[in-house]
Amino acid sequence: MVEYAVTFALSARRELEGFPRSVVTRVVTRIESLGISPRPAGCRKLQSRGALYRIRIGDYRVIYSVDDEKRVVDVVAVRHRSDAYR
Repeated sequence: MVEYAVTFALSARRELEGFPRSVVTRVVTRIESLGISPRPAGCRKLQSRGALYRIRIGDYRVIYSVDDEKRVVDVVAVRHRSDAYR
């Protein structure tokens, strides 16, 4: 099984730092699993945003892109669901 490298946009890292510790733990665990399975069950391709995907983690959304050639998952945003698609 070939794994993907997981990278964070600087803005996504800053967003994550503002969340409660319990949320950060859950979100980071799921983000790390994207390195093994970049398109897990329940992920959705975003229609209006080009080649972006999202996964749900409770009330939070992780928006990311996948580059299969370079084997990289790039996390673009980590936001509460009310702000995720703005």
